[in-house]
Amino acid sequence: MKAAQSKNYWIKSGILTILQNMSGVLFGFGGFYILVRILSKHEFGAWTLFMSTVTILETMRNGLIQSGLIKYVSSTPESEHTNVVSAAAFIGGILTLVCILINFGFAHVLADMWNTPELVSMFYTFNLVFLFSGVLMLFNCVEQANLNYHGVFMSTLVRQGIFFAYILSAFFFKFSISLMSLIYVQILAAFVSFFVAGYYVREHLNFKFNYTKEWVSKLFHYGKYAFGTSVSSILSGTIDQMMLGALLSPIASGAFNVAVRIVNLIDIPTNALAVIVFPQSARRAEAEGPQAAKYLYEKSVGTILAFIIPFLVVIFFFADFVVDFIAGGKYADTVPLLKVTIFYCIFIPFGRQFGTVLDSIGKTRTTFSIVIITATTNLTLNYFFIEAFGVIGAAYATLISNVFGFIIAQIILYKELKVNPLMAFVYAFRFYPEFINKYLLKTTKS
Repeated sequence: MKAAQSKNYWIKSGILTILQNMSGVLFGFGGFYILVRILSKHEFGAWTLFMSTVTILETMRNGLIQSGLIKYVSSTPESEHTNVVSAAAFIGGILTLVCILINFGFAHVLADMWNTPELVSMFYTFNLVFLFSGVLMLFNCVEQANLNYHGVFMSTLVRQGIFFAYILSAFFFKFSISLMSLIYVQILAAFVSFFVAGYYVREHLNFKFNYTKEWVSKLFHYGKYAFGTSVSSILSGTIDQMMLGALLSPIASGAFNVAVRIVNLIDIPTNALAVIVFPQSARRAEAEGPQAAKYLYEKSVGTILAFIIPFLVVIFFFADFVVDFIAGGKYADTVPLLKVTIFYCIFIPFGRQFGTVLDSIGKTRTTFSIVIITATTNLTLNYFFIEAFGVIGAAYATLISNVFGFIIAQIILYKELKVNPLMAFVYAFRFYPEFINKYLLKTTKS
């Protein structure tokens, strides 16, 4: 019975999270496909820099409480859930206020640095999104901790779908849009998805607020390293674009973002399995010990590699066609960037699951330290490589820093869990015949 429930969890949650990530990437990609065509290169570069900045702020807020909230709600008695959620709401409220203050304080500084004055009003207005998305994140975490994903999927679908519908309408009906209008639509999308998530989480959430110093302290101390990890990780993924905007121009940042958007298409299984693995790993590591976490790491990375390697090969050999089809002729300079970017994609599943598994066994401080080292390396290399090689230097810097982070992470995983990274490729190789036999030929017993 327990095996059937476990299998059912992986199938149902897998389908929903993959659909969620697919819809996110496809809506994001579809929006990108339209925006590169209806915005000028300068406007698209400015939008890229703006979204990179607000994403960092949202990640900063979510990172401090997200992992801890999921871990403690999924592993503590139901009688404690109100205290855990109340502590998360208290910390999240303070961090939302901090994000808003940062947004007000640095809007002019960033607009001047990137020579894009229109960013000031965009940053100010976006603060309304922070208010709705903070509660939305809380709802989604509670549902995820209870091993349910319907609300997470639907709220994400609604939020991204509203924004995409707007720019799709602009594309087909040929009306002009401004960068500010994109902010207004994001406010509407966050507002609607907030109510959708609330509807689905209502059976798991007691709205009684019960502040307890003990749980605030416990959640904060668990989350402080996950917070640093999240911020450092998102910085590693965006610092190249932000530095290109500062050292060169928003246009250079936009060109690099085209390459990033293309490879993001193959990030769907990575994100999906990270969402599924974390609560399962937290429970199994508690009950079965480190061997369970070792298996989950190697198996999940192997499954991701099985999905992405064929796509990486195709994109590499047809990079010219892919860029021209996706972004148009005006972004032909993105082709060499894309070819370099593809090489470091192979290391992303190892790094993503490294953080997921180590966080689940309580090693958040270790994850934090590694991500800080990798982010610092990326930042330093980007500065020197962009100065020396121009836009392509950002791609080289990110590739080297990812290889460096991979080596350190595997040393730590071997020390903690005896993980063998080569087993991930073994599982990847085994995935294809297993998939064919189980789901195509249906030769296995149900």
